[in-house]
Amino acid sequence: MKYIIILGDGMSDYPIPELNNKTPLVAAKTPHIDKLCRMGRTGRLVTVPSHMPPGSEIANMAVLGYDVDKVYQGRGVLEAASMGIELDENDLALRCNLICIEDEKIKNHSAGHISNEEAAELVTLLQQKLETDKIKLYQGVSYRHLLVIKDGINNIECTPPHDVPGTPFKDVLVTANNSDTSTADLLNELVLKSQEILQQHPINKKRIAKGKDPANSIWPWSAGNKPKMETLQKTYGITGAMISAVDLLYGIGKYAGMKAIKVEGSTGLYTTNYEGKAKAAVDALSDVDLVYLHIEATDEAGHEGDYKLKTKAIEYLDYRVVKYVMEECKKMDDDVAIALIPDHATPCKLRTHTHDPVPFIIYHPNEVADDVTEYNEESVKNGFYGLLKEDEFIKALLKKMTNNFVAL
Repeated sequence: MKYIIILGDGMSDYPIPELNNKTPLVAAKTPHIDKLCRMGRTGRLVTVPSHMPPGSEIANMAVLGYDVDKVYQGRGVLEAASMGIELDENDLALRCNLICIEDEKIKNHSAGHISNEEAAELVTLLQQKLETDKIKLYQGVSYRHLLVIKDGINNIECTPPHDVPGTPFKDVLVTANNSDTSTADLLNELVLKSQEILQQHPINKKRIAKGKDPANSIWPWSAGNKPKMETLQKTYGITGAMISAVDLLYGIGKYAGMKAIKVEGSTGLYTTNYEGKAKAAVDALSDVDLVYLHIEATDEAGHEGDYKLKTKAIEYLDYRVVKYVMEECKKMDDDVAIALIPDHATPCKLRTHTHDPVPFIIYHPNEVADDVTEYNEESVKNGFYGLLKEDEFIKALLKKMTNNFVAL
């Protein structure tokens, strides 16, 4: 048996008045996803415990069955792994966004989705101005970069910038959770210095002249030390591959022992190479047991509060990814189980992640389907699997569950 997990990042949502109180999943035309739904069994999964922040790093590790209370060490360490950066035990790694601040408030978390080329020039300058023996800045993709503090103290509280659009940035700077404020003070100093460096940069002047948001500040968040995670091979006896446009996912994949497959034209936006990623996922099944196909576009649309774009991105996922995967997997000699799931909800109204359970489909060839005929946040509440948590989703996909499920 082979397995594909199609992960529509942030795909689930709340009813939206402009969509006649439908969610984007309900409003979107998704004939192929609904066909998969009619062929499979459905349910909901709690991907983020209520006491933890609803970040993609936690949610995606949960989808893969990891005990997030034990292994979660922040987003930065995962992105360091994907970038091939070896961390020492005392290194503190943080995700470091290029963001846009306007009128002293965080306008957006992505500097208007700044291009790789523009970001590279800005990060190079920041490296020259800010780096020391203790401070290292590494270039990533678009607005997503990495900051490593040698001997940094992990006693800090950081606010993800995508959680607080419209908030005065000084109200959400880094704080310490005990009396030692040295690391928090250092990070806040870097934020303020970056604003001085970036404010008058020619790239930002050009972006402003074109009506684009400038990348006029860094924003460090999701700090942690090197995690201890078992591989999928050791835990479940399977090999795996990760396909994404996001360093975070490749970091999870590396610690999980998964092969990293990078597809040309993967952007993390609705412009991503859907067809290329779908083909790469199917092709990878000849080498590995499980492929994790991560599509970021729906999450980015949710953060922008753009329900029209989110609906379109769901439709793209339907006919440019799910359709191909279903058709090609039918032709394979091996049986292929297909799962479709978000990692978390990113409601357009809130423009940030929530703790809501996410809807999922699991299709196993030759298995009797449940009675759910359309895939959305409400319909799957009547599904075969009911409400799952912890490692129950991955075990259900791999048929390693002994529970007798009943619809809730």
